[in-house]
Amino acid sequence: MISTAIRVARVGSAAELAAAALMMLGFPALMLAALVPSVPAFAAAAAVTYLADHYLHHKGSYLINRLSKVRAGLSIRFLIRQLLLVLLLARLSLADDLIFYGAIAGFIAFYGLQAPHGALVTLIRNRRRMPVATRNVDLASRIRIPDAPPRPLLHRSAEKMLHLDLAAVTGVIVSAGMKSAAAGFIGIGVTLFLGCLYVLALVPYVRGSKIPPNAEKVLAAVDGWLGEYRPQTALYFSGSKDSAYQVNMWLETMEQLDSRPLIILRERAVLERMAPTTVPVICVPGGVHLMNMDLSTVRVTLYAANVGKNVHMLRVPTMKHVFIGHGDSDKLASVNPFSKVYDEVWTAGRAGRDRYAIADVGVRDEDIVEVGRPQLAPIETWQGVPEGRIPTVLYAPTWEGWDDNPGNTSLLLAGENIVRTLITADPPVRVLYKPHPFTGTRSAAAKAAHQRITALVEKAAAEARGPVDEAAQDAAKAELVRIEARIAELSGIGAEKRDEAEATRDGVVDVAQYEELARLRAEWNDAYWRSFPAHEHRVIEGAEPRLYDCFNVSDAMVSDISSVVSDFIASGKPYAVTDSAELGEEEFKRQNTAVRAAVILSNSAAELGGLLAAVRDPAADPLAADRKELKRYLLGPDEPKSIEQFNTAVANLALKAQTRNLGQEARTAATEAELTG
Repeated sequence: MISTAIRVARVGSAAELAAAALMMLGFPALMLAALVPSVPAFAAAAAVTYLADHYLHHKGSYLINRLSKVRAGLSIRFLIRQLLLVLLLARLSLADDLIFYGAIAGFIAFYGLQAPHGALVTLIRNRRRMPVATRNVDLASRIRIPDAPPRPLLHRSAEKMLHLDLAAVTGVIVSAGMKSAAAGFIGIGVTLFLGCLYVLALVPYVRGSKIPPNAEKVLAAVDGWLGEYRPQTALYFSGSKDSAYQVNMWLETMEQLDSRPLIILRERAVLERMAPTTVPVICVPGGVHLMNMDLSTVRVTLYAANVGKNVHMLRVPTMKHVFIGHGDSDKLASVNPFSKVYDEVWTAGRAGRDRYAIADVGVRDEDIVEVGRPQLAPIETWQGVPEGRIPTVLYAPTWEGWDDNPGNTSLLLAGENIVRTLITADPPVRVLYKPHPFTGTRSAAAKAAHQRITALVEKAAAEARGPVDEAAQDAAKAELVRIEARIAELSGIGAEKRDEAEATRDGVVDVAQYEELARLRAEWNDAYWRSFPAHEHRVIEGAEPRLYDCFNVSDAMVSDISSVVSDFIASGKPYAVTDSAELGEEEFKRQNTAVRAAVILSNSAAELGGLLAAVRDPAADPLAADRKELKRYLLGPDEPKSIEQFNTAVANLALKAQTRNLGQEARTAATEAELTG
């Protein structure tokens, strides 16, 4: 029942739900206390509403943010509390007392301070919002960008300003209880003094040297940097904040380009969620600003998604445009008819080419180039189960999705059967359970299934017996602590968050630090797997260890229809996929290319024996040849390496762009010669 209430109220925990309930009940309690009248009851109810309101704001509760939509926003709640305090004074027969008029005048004056405060905060924030935000671009040497105001001045500023009324409210309540005006006037004076002080503290940041340069100067500085850097290959991306992963998956590839790379984003929300990179990044929200930007040296632009804002770059004829997508699958998005607007479409392997041919959406076969998938380079090829270690099987189901299609996930109908079969296998295998991060966010049934599977794995881990090297594990755990501390230090965890202007000014990555972080994360991953016995079952949630790291320590995988399966195929290891919708093996394979070399599981998971047999005796694996063929079909050949294929494709297309541009220049020159001759 509590979980249902949490979901309906859109709060994150039982504590948030309790705070929301207390705040909602607190205001009727305030009115009742004012009408009775009861000073102690009013004071208690006021304290509850203050604390609950502050807690919900601190947690960033969705509910508290939605109250403004029903005329119960932050300012209204504070105003109602103050009006009810005035009502309390009237009910206490203090309407003719000086404190009554003092309270009314004080609260009106306090609200009079809200206007300049709000105006100053808005002005400062707007001026510090750059027309172009950047990372790894040296603008500091070209324009002066001043420091932001201290974070306490702007962070949750409206809430802080309104809470200054606490002194006045407390003083007036004390006056009401003691029948003396002194405390009330002292409180009102403190509130007004602090309010004025807050407003005055903001004034210096809207004048003189503390104002950032205007849009014209910033754009000129960016163009100056572009003229010096002369980018050649751009990755262009537009999308919602939740789609940031689509650009993140290409960052390492962009870092390995032979040509000078540049990343162009259109939304600030994506920039905020982009992973660290050494590649220069320019975020240009305004279409006019982008179209006026000097990108004359760019010869190839890569597009990771089909979105409307792509037209702002597609209009430029001096560069060639390529759709690279953000994954390889049989989904309709992989054969979007919009793709025919690009000069070329790059796919991982032959499968992508065939999808377009079958879909017949206007993409010509000669415009398709197979480049492999550079992102899969970290996935290691299977060499068999190391001697002396029991096999490891990864269960990585996808989440329940947005509808109740039984084919979305194996968790609901097959998950417990899969895990129970694996943990009771004889000879034994180790089970790694890594659920999708969204598991249980929409479906209570999926969440319950996940919890039952987690309990199964943890119970089996507690009961498992095997060799344990406690000294080695303790050393690995100590190493984890050391590495995590250093990563936190380098990542600036707990450091003050910079605003957009400061992040643009100071956003040039320290390459040495970046490389150290990459090395530390690799060391962390190695220490993590050594920190517990090699036979111990494990539930793995969160961002670390990453999915590909789980691939590399596993000898087989059980999953559902998702990109996880396509990626795992790169390892060459045996895998199984659950036909949760019970389509039947033949139809299931017909509809899903990635399962053609898989062991197909029913919801009973009875077929898992075939997967385990292939892991234990690779020589007797009936699907080994099929997996090798499917890997090549989906992802292209192993040699040359995918990044080499990718760089070759970039170079070839850049040459086409240059040839086109030289031809245009020659034709223009010939035309001018005819006109002048």
